[in-house]
Amino acid sequence: MKETGRWRAEVFVSLRPSVNDPQGLAVRDGLRRLGYDEVEDVRVGRYVQLWLRAADAETAERRVASMCEQLLANPVVEDYRFVIEPA
Repeated sequence: MKETGRWRAEVFVSLRPSVNDPQGLAVRDGLRRLGYDEVEDVRVGRYVQLWLRAADAETAERRVASMCEQLLANPVVEDYRFVIEPA
């Protein structure tokens, strides 16, 4: 049986630039009300950490990409990126 390693993935999900971000607008307006007038724009996203077992980094990357496409991100309106490292 092939030995598997443990991997940690950090997944960043954000709305595509063409998609309206009402939460980002609310955060921007709140920051401006607090006196942070230099804030021009805010985009709000999600950060997900997960740990998985895979034979190698390439396999782990394929699996995490599949997770993003199927559940962690909505590919119609969101972009994602991730980083994989040994855990």
